[in-house]
Amino acid sequence: LEIESNRPRPHEQSYRGATQLLELPLDLSQALSALSQQEGVTLFMTLLAAFQTLLYRYTGQTDVAVGSPIANRNRREVEDLIGFFANSLVLRTDLSGNPTFRELLVRVQQVAVGAYAHQDLPFEKLVEELHPERNLSRNPLFQTVFALQNTPMEQLALPGLTLSSFQVETTTTRFDLELYLWECSENFRSLWGDGWQQSEGLRGVLVYSTDLFEPQAIAQMLQHFQTLLAGAVANPDTSLADLPLLSAAEQHQLLIEWNQTERDYPDRLCIHQLFEDQVAQGPDAIAVSFGRQFTYQELNSGSNQLAHYLRKLGVGAETLVGICMEPSPMMVASLLGILKAGGAYVPLDPTYPLERLRFMLEDAQVSVLLTQEAIAPLFNQSWGDQDLIVVCLEKAWEAITVESEENPVNQTAADNLAYVLYTSGSTGTPKGVAVPHRAVNRLVCNTNYITWEPGDKVAQCSNISFDAATFEIWGALLNGAQLVGINREIILSPQDFAQEIQQQEISVLFLTTALFNQMAQEVPCSFRSLRYLLFGGEAVDVRWVKAVLKHGAPKHLLHVYGPTENTTFTSWYEVQDVSEARSIPIGRAIANTQIYLLDPHLKPVPIGVRGEIYLSGDGLARGYLNRPDLMAERFISNPFKKSKLNRLYKTGDIARYILDGNIEFVGRSDDQVKLRGFRIELGEIETVLNQHSAVRESVVMVREDETGDRRLVAYIVPKIEQNPTSSHLRSFLKTKLPNYMIPTAFVILEALPLTPNGKIDRQALPLPDIAKVELQAINQTPRSSVEVELMQMWAELLGQQVGIEDNFFESGGHSLLATQLVSRIRDRCGVQVPLRTLFETPTIIGLAQCIEAISGAKDLTTADTKTIASQNREEVEF
Repeated sequence: LEIESNRPRPHEQSYRGATQLLELPLDLSQALSALSQQEGVTLFMTLLAAFQTLLYRYTGQTDVAVGSPIANRNRREVEDLIGFFANSLVLRTDLSGNPTFRELLVRVQQVAVGAYAHQDLPFEKLVEELHPERNLSRNPLFQTVFALQNTPMEQLALPGLTLSSFQVETTTTRFDLELYLWECSENFRSLWGDGWQQSEGLRGVLVYSTDLFEPQAIAQMLQHFQTLLAGAVANPDTSLADLPLLSAAEQHQLLIEWNQTERDYPDRLCIHQLFEDQVAQGPDAIAVSFGRQFTYQELNSGSNQLAHYLRKLGVGAETLVGICMEPSPMMVASLLGILKAGGAYVPLDPTYPLERLRFMLEDAQVSVLLTQEAIAPLFNQSWGDQDLIVVCLEKAWEAITVESEENPVNQTAADNLAYVLYTSGSTGTPKGVAVPHRAVNRLVCNTNYITWEPGDKVAQCSNISFDAATFEIWGALLNGAQLVGINREIILSPQDFAQEIQQQEISVLFLTTALFNQMAQEVPCSFRSLRYLLFGGEAVDVRWVKAVLKHGAPKHLLHVYGPTENTTFTSWYEVQDVSEARSIPIGRAIANTQIYLLDPHLKPVPIGVRGEIYLSGDGLARGYLNRPDLMAERFISNPFKKSKLNRLYKTGDIARYILDGNIEFVGRSDDQVKLRGFRIELGEIETVLNQHSAVRESVVMVREDETGDRRLVAYIVPKIEQNPTSSHLRSFLKTKLPNYMIPTAFVILEALPLTPNGKIDRQALPLPDIAKVELQAINQTPRSSVEVELMQMWAELLGQQVGIEDNFFESGGHSLLATQLVSRIRDRCGVQVPLRTLFETPTIIGLAQCIEAISGAKDLTTADTKTIASQNREEVEF
């Protein structure tokens, strides 16, 4: 039973415990007895059913086993009754199907009667026969205990037996939770002292492990138990999921108080209108800086000319216009031009496979595509029935510049689309998230997580196909700040990136968690000059946050969370003291956003209990493009608040409230993962893999190595008489998936391991380092000391042995590992190798030749090394 605890479960039980008392009102106790008589069950069974319902609502598990001390009830000696643990029964109840409480009583009765029939079987014998997995952190068969002591007072009056007060406080416990209840009378009261409010009724004590639970959480649990009991006796025909659990005060806090995020912002204007306001306020202020600088007026004039040109091509309200460009002032002007023309932009990453680009263009019915001369050849081919106009801006610029520099007459409203961003899809095809202007305004205008200043310099580190670019570009341009382009190669070199932050005087920076971790490991003092550093996208390692705080934190360090469907950011948490933290919360909702943590029946879960994250508010996307079935599944009616759109978005993310009201991210409810900032549907990779002629079935999962690096691993069961190689599988996937979705390792299995109920046992899948390494047919033995050193570095980073002709990236490497390799070469070999060199010669033999050439160069000074590192810093694959 996976009960959510306030503290991590220790590897070995300490048996430290504490107690809290429970006193049920007399009328509730009498109602419980009446219900038991009416249904033909004992009071013990009714209370057990309620306790198991409580555990079901706390865990979501429908197979609930509770231990109960047994002493051959009504047949053993009183000494055994007081000893209490003469034997233990395991009462295992099936709560599936969301039965009514009345129906559950029947199930519990059957379980209890069956257990009583075999109560003479020693518990130790049961453990011996079942061979449960031994774990020093918990009892092997159950973690919770329930008992009702209802022996009448007069039966305890035996010759030679002296009764005295029983001390209910305890400092030890053998289980996570132990709930003991007593039926009390006036005579029985003398045993318990005067601390009780009533003389009769049900009283109890909850013993809990202090290793796991805070006193406040236990007090809440007892209150929920009492609320649930009252609901059950009031209407036993209520389903378990609908039984009341939260008090009115808790409901108000979770649904209303913590979601009061309303804040004025320009919700009736479009993005380009807000930009034009900034132009009017500061026309000569620098708007963008990508080596060359452009003022707000210059950027506005150029984008106006492009807008007029696009309108002549037929672009109007909500026309979807593709844009496939490298980051540059021209790209920013193109985004504005599309919006000013009335259209919405569809970002296309030039590194994507042609098949994926084709699908996105066809799915969005893009009729006009803006691109650059270096990328245009990708689109010089037939696109089937699609009439695609490809505009190469360098070639068309002469025609564009004859257009008017005046602002076009606005043809759109805040509800119109601003962009459509394609994300990974679980069915094997990407899905387009359609985002309106209002959602972007809510993200960056007069919000509560960041305060913009006109003098801010905002780094653009993200490709526009990644939704973080929405925050970077429009956060800068709608607030009068300066957007500063950072070359991708610099970003991937921690030392160079730290220097760039200082030289460019960056004040606002967003990083994926993976990039944040890398910078914190190598240059933890990099961020001290920033006003705001925001990071997020996947689970964060607390140790790297501590390193940044220790060596010089920015003025504001924010941990952010949010899916693309809620426009980049949903929540924020300002990181300050993490000395005792085991995780970094994702915090609270940003302005004009509501967050609900709900169970599978859309009921709010208590503080500390896991629930799925549902989102509402002005940041919600319109939905998925051309996917009504998926929209109906993920965008549902909001039962809690009549918002402007009256919708909830079902994220699939699991989280819980902690006691201070912040939200702690737990994981996913499905196969979607976040890896190096990218959202990946594992099912999409599996779908494509299963299309390979040699693959019978496959499973893809994320594995974490000893250093904390997370990687995709594919497990393949080949068809009979087929022997697919890793290189063939990787090459096949590269034609259909972007590079960040290619597994770093392929493990060939005869069959996938299954659980007893026939599901794939992911925990039993072997680690990838036990797979056979496929070496090239040519000589793979290192021939020099440099190659030996490189081979050792590669093995450390990739988790497998490689040969001197193996490709670093095809062997599981990625850009972040590449930067680590460059750092290790510098530290061990004393040579600064440009990152680009690794991309151009990604083999040990080729890299060794480069190192030897650099080492052999005469008078190689520090200045020379810096020159090498700064050469050819155009965009490289991320």
